[in-house]
Amino acid sequence: MTTPSSESPDLDLIAKAVLDGANAAVAGSLMERMEITLDEVSPNRIVASMPVAGNTQPYGLLHGGASAVLAETVGSVGSGIHAAAIGKIPVGIELSCTHHRAARSGRVRAVAVPLSIGRTLATWQITVSDDDDRLICTSRLTCMLREAPPGS
Repeated sequence: MTTPSSESPDLDLIAKAVLDGANAAVAGSLMERMEITLDEVSPNRIVASMPVAGNTQPYGLLHGGASAVLAETVGSVGSGIHAAAIGKIPVGIELSCTHHRAARSGRVRAVAVPLSIGRTLATWQITVSDDDDRLICTSRLTCMLREAPPGS
């Protein structure tokens, strides 16, 4: 497995810019609608959280799709850091989620760590936990790193 070095100043600067600009970038997006906040951004670890309230299915439980959106968000942010360093953009190509338990209230927190970062693919392992640090969902996201369109 290939993992990025946390020693890279370029990646650290990109990660800081992502975290600093997060609020402006989410306006009008699904992240805004689901109230997802980026809490920690570094080349080797992305943490975000969202409320359960407003992201539930009809039975009052956290919607599995909401967990998937949170997982894809943190994995995509991490992939974006590495893609930007080589002039590329991330495009999600596979997301796998296993739901372990229900959440009914509070916030859930996703933590993404890279499994493999290359020049064309980035794969992340993501865990989603509740306020009591109980595992809600585990996910794996793979993003293709594509050439950025002109002017982006």
